[in-house]
Amino acid sequence: MKFGIIVFPGANCDRDVAYVTRDILGQPTRMVWHEDSDLGDLDVVVVPGGFSYGDYLRCGAIARFSPAMQATLAHANQGKLVLGICNGFQILTEMGLLPGALVRNRDMRFICDRVPLTVERTDLRWTQGYTPGQVITLPIAHGEGCYYADPATLAELEANRQIVFRYSSPEGGVDAAHNPNGSLGNIAGICNPQGNVLGLMPHPERAADAVLGGVDGLPLFHSLVQALVAA
Repeated sequence: MKFGIIVFPGANCDRDVAYVTRDILGQPTRMVWHEDSDLGDLDVVVVPGGFSYGDYLRCGAIARFSPAMQATLAHANQGKLVLGICNGFQILTEMGLLPGALVRNRDMRFICDRVPLTVERTDLRWTQGYTPGQVITLPIAHGEGCYYADPATLAELEANRQIVFRYSSPEGGVDAAHNPNGSLGNIAGICNPQGNVLGLMPHPERAADAVLGGVDGLPLFHSLVQALVAA
């Protein structure tokens, strides 16, 4: 399988993802410049974290119009896999590939920390390496990570089981005390109804090597590789 990682001016997590996919997992990986629109050789497109185009206007609002993201839209609409991490999640919501929006954190401060999450679904190609209800710890680093959607959209997310990760206590309790940014429903990550597009604010690529202090993000990438190899 082959990964493609979109590279924007201002991106700063693209090489982190490449380290996981290429160096840890040994999978072919191509860095895709934001002006490139040819994604035909890719199985998975990763839209990484950072500050695409300097986050001018608002996070992801300019990146959505790049040739690479228009090609990513077509890639997703063909049922192929797309992963958006942090700024990548923001871009996917701006494009309408995922519902809702990411707005300023509840306390109006940038947060850089490690937080526990519960894994809400393990039947997706992204999450088959986890166990139901498993609590994992991933880093977060964002100023606009508060997930917001109108009540009808939130109800649809719940009904369709599109909420994949929630902020929680280390024991798995989902409550306001363990919500770092004010996200509605403690939402940390969601997928589209088909499950081929996943967006999350925490950084699994920063928790994929023991030298960084944890490997709770590695099963997400392992799950994907194993699912595609078995397909």
